[in-house]
Amino acid sequence: MKTRLASAAAAVLGLLPLSAAEKPLKVMLITGGCCHNYAAQKEILKKGLEERANLIVDQIHVPDSNTRPQLPIFGNPDYAAGYDLVIHDECAADIKDEAVVRGVLKPHLDGLPGVNLHCAMHSYRTGDFRKKVETLGTAGSLWFEFLGLQSSGHGPQKPIDITFTDPNHPAVRGFSNWTTIPEELYNNVRLFDQAKALATGKQGNSEAVVVWTNSYGEKKTRVFCTTIGHNNATVEDPRYLDLVTKGVLWAAGKLDDQGRPLPGYGRPKK
Repeated sequence: MKTRLASAAAAVLGLLPLSAAEKPLKVMLITGGCCHNYAAQKEILKKGLEERANLIVDQIHVPDSNTRPQLPIFGNPDYAAGYDLVIHDECAADIKDEAVVRGVLKPHLDGLPGVNLHCAMHSYRTGDFRKKVETLGTAGSLWFEFLGLQSSGHGPQKPIDITFTDPNHPAVRGFSNWTTIPEELYNNVRLFDQAKALATGKQGNSEAVVVWTNSYGEKKTRVFCTTIGHNNATVEDPRYLDLVTKGVLWAAGKLDDQGRPLPGYGRPKK
């Protein structure tokens, strides 16, 4: 089954040969915090992404297993200097200090693309995260405005039926609907105006957006998000790795309108 999935993945990504003239994208992957096997998942993501596109993943990881991971990026708003994109995969629900959160957001506010995975959606909650954001620019809306979607919780771990609702968007073009293993369906409190839903997930009678893009701030920074990705088996699924890879390439401006990597940014030669 995995062989067939991998073959389909290659077709979907429209993988192009590596051009030696292009430097790899430099990607920072941030992991650590509560409730997930980040020690394993950071390696799965690094290997999977580097196999699928011309990029290099540098890991920023702490082994903290609580909701206040002491990531070295905190207090350093220039933490992403020299990088082309940051993937937020941390679970930092109780990092609430506004100055710290503004520091995490600073590179993205300045135009650096971002990708947010799973528990990143429930991180950096500086306000009443259960209350729908009505006014932008407030302390409680900071992280949600970056994400483009506000979520306050999730349901039980059960399979999620994923349906791509905008199948012609370059970031998901060519993907087929699929049903995950038991996963967490994150709720939607608000989808912001600059965000664009790409896929929904259904779990019983509950339905929510699970893949979307956002245009953030005055720089209109490209942001790609998915709430899927709790369990290792999902993270290592070729369909998930393809999704994240295309999200990275789209956010970095390295996909054409047909969802194909630009020359020099496809699968590296062996």
